Amino acid sequence: MVIIREMDISDYRDVLNLWTQSEGMTLRDADSEENITAYLKRNQGLSFVACDNDKIVGAVLVGTDGRRGYLQHLTVSPSHQSQGIGRQLVENVVSALSCIGISKTHLFVHSGNVNAQQFYLNMGWLPRDEVRMFSFNSSKNLDV
Repeated sequence: MVIIREMDISDYRDVLNLWTQSEGMTLRDADSEENITAYLKRNQGLSFVACDNDKIVGAVLVGTDGRRGYLQHLTVSPSHQSQGIGRQLVENVVSALSCIGISKTHLFVHSGNVNAQQFYLNMGWLPRDEVRMFSFNSSKNLDV
């Protein structure tokens, strides 16, 4: 049975392993253990992992700016996909954000990641084609 629980920094290695195996996911300096530790402290109770017999098979990283939620790095192990785990993780996120008064959540999906786009469309998320994202990066990862 898969259990959803809050992500803890002690999960970092297992979650990073899952992220690195995920198709369409880009990791940067911001995903270092030090940075994720700070992120989880700033956004307590918003990020989750899915565990099957103590093995992490899904994860989602979530933060907020105080007005909007930002869902990042949702992934489910290929061996556990199509079992509703991704949906459960997203539902936990929406509920946790709602508990702190945040009703609107954004996420970014690579334009070529059609599977992820379809997943979110199926969950009722809407694409926002009327906005254009701009980024500024002061880290070593200059390719945005």
